[in-house]
Amino acid sequence: MFILSTILLGCTNTSSNDVKSSENKENSNMLTFAWPRDVGEMNPHVYNPSQLFAQSMVYEPLVSYQEGGELKPHLAESWDISGDGKEYTFHLRENVKFSDGTGFNAEIVKRNFDTILNKIDMHGWLGFLSKIEKTEAVDEFTFKLTLTEPYYPTIQELAVVRPVRFLGEAGFPEDGDTSKGVAKPVGTGPWILDEYKVDEYATFKRNENYWGELPEEESIKVKVIPDAETRVLAFEKGEIDLIYGEGTISLDAFKQLDSTGKYETSISEPVATRQLVINSKKKQLSDEKVRQALHYAFNKEALVEGVTSGYEEKADYILPTNLPYTKDIDAAVVDYNVEKAKSLLDEAGWKLSDGQEVREKDGQLLEIELMYDSAEMIQKTMAEALQSEWAAIGVKLNIVGVELAEQVQRFKDNKFDINFFSNYGAPYDPHTFLNIVASEGFGFNEAISAYPNKEDLLQQISMLTQTTDENERQKLYSSILTSIQDQGAIIPISYIKKIAIHQKEVTNFTFPANRDEHPFTGISIKE
Repeated sequence: MFILSTILLGCTNTSSNDVKSSENKENSNMLTFAWPRDVGEMNPHVYNPSQLFAQSMVYEPLVSYQEGGELKPHLAESWDISGDGKEYTFHLRENVKFSDGTGFNAEIVKRNFDTILNKIDMHGWLGFLSKIEKTEAVDEFTFKLTLTEPYYPTIQELAVVRPVRFLGEAGFPEDGDTSKGVAKPVGTGPWILDEYKVDEYATFKRNENYWGELPEEESIKVKVIPDAETRVLAFEKGEIDLIYGEGTISLDAFKQLDSTGKYETSISEPVATRQLVINSKKKQLSDEKVRQALHYAFNKEALVEGVTSGYEEKADYILPTNLPYTKDIDAAVVDYNVEKAKSLLDEAGWKLSDGQEVREKDGQLLEIELMYDSAEMIQKTMAEALQSEWAAIGVKLNIVGVELAEQVQRFKDNKFDINFFSNYGAPYDPHTFLNIVASEGFGFNEAISAYPNKEDLLQQISMLTQTTDENERQKLYSSILTSIQDQGAIIPISYIKKIAIHQKEVTNFTFPANRDEHPFTGISIKE
């Protein structure tokens, strides 16, 4: 499942290595967008290096995730769920065609599902897929899923950008195995890949036969600009209309551009929580009082303001409260209190002797390690600040920067004391976050290993996705999330947000509710 934190980013067909186009002219109603990586082969069923925003331009879901966690009809006009929570019947739209003019129907939905299920090992992280017992095209526009057991997040997981989106018949390779590539990117979405040169650009033209509301723009050009400073320079020269996302430019650059008054800027609602995950299996961190002391001992508000220039905000809870089932969490909010932190450490038996800088207990120093992504400046700067603040209460914090791949592996192998993490956001959470907490061979399982009620928590999490009673589900979420936070193995730091900056000619920009969807819906370009 940790794949999610790194894959939420193909190989390309041989024919894609050169520019391919039905028309090569630029037009005045083109939006130019900068992105640090190539868009990939536009395969709806695979992960790296295919880019989520680009996949969502071409391929569509049965159900879409909207503000406040509302799940709305998309390619499915409606659906029915059986009383036992095992059967899902989808009534498909009848006026939908793929970009090549072929019809969208239950048979092609079934073919896409069956293709994905044939490679289930690739997609095991998506909970409902492993529970599918049968797929059925009931009639031309009725598709039915039968699960082996109830799994309430099924509809929510159908809203994710990959892998359950729909490729037209002409897109399937001869052997039908899309895990190796697609013949061509044929989807039902509002955009069609028009021109593509690997590692340079991709141009998408408007799908004039789109079943839904047509975009205002006639085309979108994605320029691949790996270097963040180069993206900023291109934007200032007017070569780029829009920069959007998380970490696409530095917060300092965003602040500087915003201060000029020449451009329009936007900051999203929280999309995830930046967290510290503490391994309570480590002897120094096994006592809840020590973990709570670490939480009390840093000025979260000042840290977030200083490191992110106020573009993030301090987090009181381990998940943003704009996600489903997160509004009634009763976890204690921890405010900065150095004296309280010192008192808790004293109570835990960690004493600071006269003339010493590090606390000691039973001949062991209170020395711990914080691991961070060496390429992530926010993590690095926060790590340095924590090192200084925790030194003031007698805790020696060693900070170590590692490459992302190593950070991920060490976390999975439980070779860490404290690690930076962030949850996955909409539409994955909160259920995906708790699925990870309960997963064996993953850092969160070690994080809560010293919790006296660990087994009870794991039992509640296993019950949660199977309950068909909405009120009972809310009670379970409130109980689980409150207990996990109050025992201090996960410390919320700040709420991560997306940024957008665009030329003033670009209007009607809004952030999508789904963290991974493209941001182009509704945008207009003034002539």
